[in-house]
Amino acid sequence: SIYMSTSHKTSKRVYFLTNILCFSSFIFFFPSIQISFAMILSKKLIFVLFLSISLFLVPASAIRGFVEKPRNIKIDGYLNYVESPEYRNSQECPILDSNLLICDPSLIHVAMTLDVKYFRGSVAAVHSVLKHSSCPENVYFHFVASKNKDFQELRQMVKSIFPSLSYKVYSFNEFRVKKLISSSIRQALDNPLNYARTYLAEIIQPCVERVIYLDSDVVLVDDIQKLWSISLTGSRIIGAPEYCQANFRTYFTNNFWSDPKLSNVFQGKKPCYFNTGVMVMDLGKWRKGDYTVKIEKWMKIQKEKRIYELGSLPPFMLVFGGEIEGIDHRWNQHGLGGDNLVNSCRTLHPGPVSLLHWSGKGKPWVRLDKGNPCPVDLLWMPYDLYRLSSIDSFDDQEPRAMI
Repeated sequence: SIYMSTSHKTSKRVYFLTNILCFSSFIFFFPSIQISFAMILSKKLIFVLFLSISLFLVPASAIRGFVEKPRNIKIDGYLNYVESPEYRNSQECPILDSNLLICDPSLIHVAMTLDVKYFRGSVAAVHSVLKHSSCPENVYFHFVASKNKDFQELRQMVKSIFPSLSYKVYSFNEFRVKKLISSSIRQALDNPLNYARTYLAEIIQPCVERVIYLDSDVVLVDDIQKLWSISLTGSRIIGAPEYCQANFRTYFTNNFWSDPKLSNVFQGKKPCYFNTGVMVMDLGKWRKGDYTVKIEKWMKIQKEKRIYELGSLPPFMLVFGGEIEGIDHRWNQHGLGGDNLVNSCRTLHPGPVSLLHWSGKGKPWVRLDKGNPCPVDLLWMPYDLYRLSSIDSFDDQEPRAMI
């Protein structure tokens, strides 16, 4: 969006420079971004800083695939995407057993949803995981998509953009959950696919006993192996960053708190808010405890008594609140999409960052395309493999490394 108003030749140069600037910013900031530094910078000063860094810093080499002329991909109604670089394991990575396939214990399993509206975000998220992974070939993706007219095209797009990716696309039976969904404060939250995370233990093969669930509006800037290696102690089924300073009572209505039969679910616990967009999940324990049914039970109560307002999140808090394995906040810098009602810009939270999450109303790709991005949206740009139009083709551009 920054370069769309320029000439064809100039637009390519500006795009290329913009990518260099954004990439340089990651070298400078990560993995220890500090909010105190970011807050004092204006947008103009941030741009000048990026430019200065790009002149003095050279990206370190890694075991990565490079594409001299990225191939543009266009299938039916979808606009162009650039094929992802091919990321390869380092020598220290465990060797996969070709006979075990999806059941290989050396795999890191990541689950995400796919739909047309958020597909661009999903692609950027996958790209970011692969780019920062020490063993990218050992990351296996489980994509859940609605069984509709777009299902086959979405599956083909993933294959075309990530030809070396290990993955499977599952069709999600929306009818089971549709009858349980109650309207929420945002229509987007009522999409049945938002509830797919509740059914991962049933959708994914039984041999997969652990998975990292990621929303489509995240990017990782750290090795996913670090998140995967977090222990879920005792009977813990979910690991996620907790935010105990948030007022937990506001997530449920007076109908809930005034009924002891309902509110006693938290008796003897110290529940804290946690964001379900980033979770480490023990699917083995989930299946044994039949937690899908437990979540559905609360959804049925919601249909009768209206005990919450926020879609798929409250049932998770009702079942797991007070029993979450707390993970460092660096693994979910959420809220970057701004307020749910006002599309406002947010700054980063204090401390280091491993994962950026554009939860909220605003999405970085939308704001970038409109030419009015928030400063944090520039951190999402280097992972975007989407091209707005054919004039952005790289076919006649000098060779370059994808960033």
